[in-house]
Amino acid sequence: MTNNNLTMVTEFILMGFTEQPKWAAPLFILFLSFYLVTLLGNVGMIVLIRVDLQLHTPMYFFLSHLSLLDACYTSVITPQILATLATDKTIISYSRCAAQFFFFTVCAGTECFLLAVMAYDRCVAIRNPLLYTAAMNPRVCWGLVLGAYVCGVSGGILRTTCTFSLSFCKDNKIDFFFCDFPPLLKLACSDTTNAEIILVFFANVVILVNALVIVISYLLIIKAILRMKSSGGRAKTFSTCASHLTAVALFYGTLTFMYIRSGSDKSLEEDKIISVFYTVVIPMLNPLIYSLRNKDVKAAFKKTAGRFQVSSNA
Repeated sequence: MTNNNLTMVTEFILMGFTEQPKWAAPLFILFLSFYLVTLLGNVGMIVLIRVDLQLHTPMYFFLSHLSLLDACYTSVITPQILATLATDKTIISYSRCAAQFFFFTVCAGTECFLLAVMAYDRCVAIRNPLLYTAAMNPRVCWGLVLGAYVCGVSGGILRTTCTFSLSFCKDNKIDFFFCDFPPLLKLACSDTTNAEIILVFFANVVILVNALVIVISYLLIIKAILRMKSSGGRAKTFSTCASHLTAVALFYGTLTFMYIRSGSDKSLEEDKIISVFYTVVIPMLNPLIYSLRNKDVKAAFKKTAGRFQVSSNA
């Protein structure tokens, strides 16, 4: 059989949660609710940062891009989940599957780098508060954000090329709710060794490099905080990092568990649950994490809501 005969698959069937059809309707409502809350929270955060001058700082500039990524992230995946739940299974073309995989990977990779950039931003703000504005000027901020996007896109191209250079034949049923690497790997009928080595190595490097930046940044932050004489000042300063630390723990924790495990430790059912968590739940939680305990965001929201109320009463 030639290689051309091995690459005849032109579409995939996403099976999603077909093993429990009675849960389709409740899950559809649940995921639709998650999606609407995610869009409302992240788009609302972007608009709030845009319209309130008090939030025109490097920290909120980076947060607005995190919200943009989360909105795009969930929009790549959740509509597909909803379609699969509504029809029990969804037929997706080969090219559309590759496109979904690419954009999903770009968003995930860019978020990895952006979270590291945000840790660096907090480090500069706490260690050198007087030089913070000069050190993190608009040119530097845009450079860091564009660097994160370039790294994310480069990673997306590498992962997509490696994955879709594999041959797929006969079985085209993906026991998953979107096109991701682990379920696609199970369908490949060509040797997957090289692709696995490259992608696992790349995932390890990306996660470890960014984790190293975050760890070093927070070690320097802790060192700076311990030098402060006031215990109240220490608590207040560290509280500005609490939201970011929570987001980092959720995102990197799930990604590490998903992609760095060995093949023998993997379970497709576990992968489904973890994937739902980091593609649907985390993008919904991030706006809440960054707003519930953030006085600046709450003050900006009250001010903006007050403006709309006054204009509507006028």
